Order: sequence, then C-alpha cells, then structure tokens
Amino acid sequence: MRKGEFHRKTGETDIKVEIDLDGRGETQISTGIGFFDHMLTGFGRHGFFDLRVEAKGDLEVDSHHTVEDTGIVLGTAIKEALGDKKGIKRFGFFILPMDEALVLVSLDLSGRPYLVYEAEYKSEKIGTLDTQLIREFFYALSYSAGMNIHIKVLSGMNDHHIAEATFKSFAKALDQATGFDDRNPDILSTKGSL
Repeated sequence: MRKGEFHRKTGETDIKVEIDLDGRGETQISTGIGFFDHMLTGFGRHGFFDLRVEAKGDLEVDSHHTVEDTGIVLGTAIKEALGDKKGIKRFGFFILPMDEALVLVSLDLSGRPYLVYEAEYKSEKIGTLDTQLIREFFYALSYSAGMNIHIKVLSGMNDHHIAEATFKSFAKALDQATGFDDRNPDILSTKGSL
C-alpha cells in the first residue's frame, strides 16, 4: 500500500493531505479556492491517485499561503508514499493537449529538488486563483517531494486551458514515474539510493 499522509499547521494555514499512489482517481478536495480545487481534482483523477486535501488558510489576506503550503504538504505526502522507491520507473513525461493548449511535463523522482517552469499567463487570476501562484505550488511540491520537475507550455491562448493541461500533464507524468518496472526490482540508480 503506497499511501502518504501529512498534516501541517502554522499561523497561516492548517492543511492535511492523504494520497494513495495506487488508487482509482477518487478525490475530496477543499481549499477554499475554487479553481485550485478544480486543478487538484484533475490531478488526482488523471493520475489515478486517491487524493484528499483539506486546507484552511488566511484567504482574507490572499491565496499565497494556502497554495504554497498545499504544495509543501502534498509533496511531503508523495515522498512518504514512495517509500524507498524500489522498482519504480523513476522518470516520467507527458505532453498533454487541451484544445489550443499543449503542455509538456517531465520529472525525475531523484530525491533532488529542482523546478524549471516556462509558462506565461495573460490574466492575473483564473477564478480567484492568482496565476503566479501556480509556479509557487509546483516549486513547493518539488522541494518537499525531492522531485525534479520541468514544465513547459508549448502553445496556448486560454489561461484556463493552459493551467488545466499543466496539472493533468503533471499527473500523467507522475503516474508514469511512480509505476513499476518488472525488469528492475531494485532502486533505479547507480548510487543504489534515491
């Protein structure tokens, strides 16, 4: 059972995440930010991850702390669910179309965090989500999970489509990377650990 759970409470947020990497894509998401809920629901569904997110944050200030801290907590839960990473494919990539938008995500569950993020949005917000916080979410997730993530928007005009294609492409790439390779029951590294 590859499940991870993490709860983090600060003076700004109170967030709990549960994830099952071998789930069916069933989700329960509540962050108080409608479009962010939509993105996390799509992530769980298209990655076939059972995902529960309960986030309460200082939305009266803005969405920043809630979105960033959700990335921290989700990344930590993913790291826990992966365990020693024996037998996983480790690398994953996906190029996902959504109408006119086309987004590439490539990642490595190396244990070394890094984010390359090449995306631009025309709008400051999608719903009530600040578009600049999408990068902050993936940055926080990358560092807490120890995951190298490259995100590149290849084309797109509609900000909703670009954001949704990004979360879904990330889900598909992570599903691939966390999958098992029967040819290698050990850790896929010359170092012997990830």
